[in-house]
Amino acid sequence: MRVRLLALGTRMPDWVEAGVSEYQRRLTQDIRLDIEELPLPKRGPGSDTRSLVRQEAAALEKRLAKYPGCRTVALEVTGRRLTTHQLSNELGRLRDQGQDLNVLVGGPDGLCSELSARFPQWSLSDLTLPHPLVRILLAEQVYRAWSLLVGHPYHR
Repeated sequence: MRVRLLALGTRMPDWVEAGVSEYQRRLTQDIRLDIEELPLPKRGPGSDTRSLVRQEAAALEKRLAKYPGCRTVALEVTGRRLTTHQLSNELGRLRDQGQDLNVLVGGPDGLCSELSARFPQWSLSDLTLPHPLVRILLAEQVYRAWSLLVGHPYHR
């Protein structure tokens, strides 16, 4: 199965790329993590935030169209908080059903509320996290969830 993080924003710092790559390298073929970056619309001094967020939503919808039938969740601060065991169970269930998972992360102004409302919402924390940390945190949690599924000693 594939866990796909569809994230608005590109050019992450090297330390983010290194952190995500480390967890991607550790995962085996039964669960893979992909990060797909979508460019942010141009922002300027007079940019209309609502318009930018709608443009970002359109870009995400276009990318989602490439993955029909995949389970999709939106990351939101107000979303459902999962324990590592719950995430592991969810990934195991999806893997056993042969289904992939898309995880949506909005731009600097968050996800478009209309887009986000179409999907179950998960939260990584009650805190608002910067996008670089979201990528590493999600990568680590996918790896930790996988380690539970296969009985690897990483999760103790």
